[in-house]
Amino acid sequence: MLFATTGRKLQDEADKYLLWFRDIVTRTAQTIASWQTVGFAHGVMNTDNMSILGLTIDYGPYGFLDDFQPDFICNHSDYQGRYSFENQPAVGLWNLQRLAQSLSPFISAEALNAALDKYQHALLTAYGQRMRDKLGLFSQQKGDNDLLDGLFALMIREKSDYTRTFRLLSHSEQLSAASPLRDEFIDRAAFDSWFAGYRARLRDEQVRRRAAPAEDAGCESGAGVYVTGWRSGAIEQAEAGDMGELERLHAALADPFTDREDDYVRRPPDWGKRLEVSCSS
Repeated sequence: MLFATTGRKLQDEADKYLLWFRDIVTRTAQTIASWQTVGFAHGVMNTDNMSILGLTIDYGPYGFLDDFQPDFICNHSDYQGRYSFENQPAVGLWNLQRLAQSLSPFISAEALNAALDKYQHALLTAYGQRMRDKLGLFSQQKGDNDLLDGLFALMIREKSDYTRTFRLLSHSEQLSAASPLRDEFIDRAAFDSWFAGYRARLRDEQVRRRAAPAEDAGCESGAGVYVTGWRSGAIEQAEAGDMGELERLHAALADPFTDREDDYVRRPPDWGKRLEVSCSS
């Protein structure tokens, strides 16, 4: 099935194993790019928890970013932070290198290394496209990395909520100098400076439709259901025989891109931030 995705008759190809490995490299890069885009921390990126199909498997001690802190560790057993949020791209490459070792009887070292060298480009390409989608940008421009890095710097300094930041940004109107995101920052002047650059970037693309980010970036920015901070109540009530809260939580998770007005979109309490869980949690 995997071979068929290349559109070639791989059973007749002498290099079918190499083509297969190249596909795994690309799929892995794209999957991890997706994780980094939505703030997903896997927590247990052991080699046996990686899929050659590029699927996310083993939902154990995983988590999502609340305050944007790239060194976030979601696994209580990860004492050294090997699988921290910011380390995930590097661990993905390390795991691919281990797979390459097992394929060395069938593929030359030179060919394996050449395939591995494509990983970073595939990851950055997928990540860049997805982040532009979140920002409501339709083309790639030279200053896009600086624009995103500037926003991340603000978010780190002020411990901004990752999902909430992008959701509020998606509600900003291109033709307006105001943004609902502004009130989330203490340093309003710093935000105003960044937002002015963001609006200029939109104008450069000649995006003239009112609320273009809301129409395009919004579809890529979930409303934000803060499960970690609120699920304990649902669990306690379910254990007591009341499934109502659990059903309400399930409904919210099943429709993450719809704006909500209930408790699940409020910021989690302080005790619900940066929680570390284990495989038995």
